[in-house]
Amino acid sequence: MKNKEQQGKGASSYLKLFCAQLDLLNFVAHALVFGIGLLIGITLTFFIKNFSFINFQIQQFSLPSYTLKPPPPPFSPISSNLSLSISNNNQTKNASHYPVGLVFDSGQKNTSSSPPKDNQTTPSSDSSIRVTNFTRIGLSEFLKPPMAMHDMTDEELLWRASMVPMIQKLPFKQTPKVAFMFLTKGPVLLAPLWERFFKGNEGLYSIYVHSHPSFNETVPESSVFHDRNIPSKEVRWGENSMIEAERRLLANALLDFSNQRFVLLSEACIPLFNFSTIYTYLMNSTSTFVEAYDQPGEVGRGRFKPKMRPQIRLSQWRKGSQWFQIDRFLSLQIVSDHLYFPVFMKYCKPNCYSDEHYLPTFVSIKFWKRNSNRTLTWVDWSRGGAHPSRYYRTDVTVEFLNKLRFGRTCEYNGHTTNICHLFARKFTTHALDRLLRFAPKLMQFN
Repeated sequence: MKNKEQQGKGASSYLKLFCAQLDLLNFVAHALVFGIGLLIGITLTFFIKNFSFINFQIQQFSLPSYTLKPPPPPFSPISSNLSLSISNNNQTKNASHYPVGLVFDSGQKNTSSSPPKDNQTTPSSDSSIRVTNFTRIGLSEFLKPPMAMHDMTDEELLWRASMVPMIQKLPFKQTPKVAFMFLTKGPVLLAPLWERFFKGNEGLYSIYVHSHPSFNETVPESSVFHDRNIPSKEVRWGENSMIEAERRLLANALLDFSNQRFVLLSEACIPLFNFSTIYTYLMNSTSTFVEAYDQPGEVGRGRFKPKMRPQIRLSQWRKGSQWFQIDRFLSLQIVSDHLYFPVFMKYCKPNCYSDEHYLPTFVSIKFWKRNSNRTLTWVDWSRGGAHPSRYYRTDVTVEFLNKLRFGRTCEYNGHTTNICHLFARKFTTHALDRLLRFAPKLMQFN
């Protein structure tokens, strides 16, 4: 019985061993078949590639040489549609470097106006080129002065205006302009006088008007003030809305890269000299004109708020006229100010009069070396009160105007001069008739 069991176990062991050997044999057979197949595939691949290359060479040598088509000649642009003429050389250079609308399109004829040259064949219909025109957005569009009216918020406007090119050398010719910025309640009341002042000096100035948002009076298209109103907000005398409006005017003027000098004016301001004199005076000046002085007493240091410390100390507190004349560098610093402006907005409430203290304090702290500490706008505070003197029809005489023009001496670019004020205020509309009679001849307009 035991022998039978041992014989059964032996047979079972031999069967298992045989099955294992059979599985191993099957695996080896499959691996061998796979290897042979792989070898055959590789061999066929190299054979087919060599056969195709040989066949291509035979066909190439069998073709006549004159049927080979060279690449089509480069196309010259059709038009460039530049909206701002910077210089003829720049336009020629740009036109040659930027092809206009090359669109590959089968089934169309070649629209190039240049005839095919020798040893060149005209592209066939299956490889032709269709040329379409489009307006190229290049440097000229970037430099084009934007419209005065836009839909940017104050935050967006200040951000865009604060952009400064890091490369100082200009790749184009620029004629510097003076930005005349009018902060008004409504229209520019003395516009007829300013019209005569600006006449004949186109391209040397820009105009921006910040009036009350509700003002919608139509300005004639022939006027230099037509379409020069910027998006505005209500401005209240003695409040922070005044310095917000000043920054808004500066930011809009900074969008025009040609504006290099910036003048803040009111509707009651008049020019005291002709355009060329004022333009030359501003452009040649090595200083900015922001009036700033330390005034003890209630209407000076008395307006300082202790909560402004530590950003602003009492010893740094300054007062001055809000009517400034500055350059582009300082204008950029003003619209980019995120340290002192928020302090004024938070703590300089009514009876602080931020329009008389923000810029004088800001400039005195950071840019006093470049500032003349005087304004170019003549104002008479001798009568006292919260507002300066007003001038009516009977006040306007040749003697009075000459007094404003040459009545004192000051320093200009390190030299003494008797031209210390270029503008004056406050003149009413009642004085306009006499101003139009005396000023053009006295100031040599045109």
